Amino acid sequence: MSAHHGEYKVPGGKLVVVDFETHEGRIAGFRLSGDFFLEPDDALERINAAVGGSSGNGSAGPPADSTVGLPADSTVEEIAATIARALPEGAQLLGVTPEGIGVAIRRALTGAAQWRDYDWSIVRSRAISPMHNAALDEALTNAVGRGERGPTLRIWEWDRTAVFIGSFQSVRNEVDEEQLAAAGAQLVRRISGGGAMFMEPASCITYSLYAPAELVQGMGFAESYAFLDEWVLEGLRSLGIEAVYQPLNDITSPLGKIGGAAQKRLASGAVLHHVTLAYDMDAEAMTRVLRIGREKLSDKGTTSAQKRVDPLRSQTGLSRERITERLVETFVQRHGGTPGEVAEAEYAEAERLVAEKFSTEEWIRRVP
Repeated sequence: MSAHHGEYKVPGGKLVVVDFETHEGRIAGFRLSGDFFLEPDDALERINAAVGGSSGNGSAGPPADSTVGLPADSTVEEIAATIARALPEGAQLLGVTPEGIGVAIRRALTGAAQWRDYDWSIVRSRAISPMHNAALDEALTNAVGRGERGPTLRIWEWDRTAVFIGSFQSVRNEVDEEQLAAAGAQLVRRISGGGAMFMEPASCITYSLYAPAELVQGMGFAESYAFLDEWVLEGLRSLGIEAVYQPLNDITSPLGKIGGAAQKRLASGAVLHHVTLAYDMDAEAMTRVLRIGREKLSDKGTTSAQKRVDPLRSQTGLSRERITERLVETFVQRHGGTPGEVAEAEYAEAERLVAEKFSTEEWIRRVP
């Protein structure tokens, strides 16, 4: 029999804690706890019994009928469905969801790590080209996967305007290359999926997380996006912005979208998670360069007279630097972290990747 303990902070909700044993491939003695709210009182025992079988009351040992406890290889979706069926009609769950309990269980079973298990490095890297930033993302993620660098939060700076397209996007469908050239912008294909972004220096806040895959162990992409961005929502809310997470990968507020995230899990054993938040963007320039941008703004009824998209600047009145500082402060308060830097060898690796991959037509136009 093996004992398991798992914790999971539900995005926008409360802490979920699970303790249980596994016996002959099934969950036993399941105990759910946390600072959430649950009504009626017997809903807790119903959940314990549904997941852990006849030992759901917290007693040790395998269930009398080993077919009752859930299989230890149950997915998050299967666990959540079982819990939902077990709840009495009209049950109220506040700060917790069946899916959140499922994630906590999967993380306990897979030995997932917690943020504070790591010594985080906080990097404010020097301004480099957009293409070198994309290459540095790959280089640093692989360095974490190989154990050559600890988990890292890096704040980007770049020296020119760029259009970043997702790994699987078509250049011709997304970008007006004549307008791209007129804007003096660099076209960059990143290694993560997602949509195109028009990025001017000092107009947005972009950061990357490079973490061991164990940090998001037991989570699907949807859960991991919310999990990895929770600290950002807290930081924005501390500045008076009613920021919320909107599946799959957006950060938004009642006044509109603030930013978007993208993610890539590499074979080296690390995960790259990067986010761009709009500080003060030129919407008119964006619609000239991005074809999809024209459709999106048209759908929203945005007129050409609207020159800038500035959710962070207008909602806070603060400088880009002060907002960035507050976000970093929030990260350190929640997860720890000390100032770090990018090594010259890592910059050199990014340079190699630019020459051999990111600047090549084969990569940029791999989806014409």
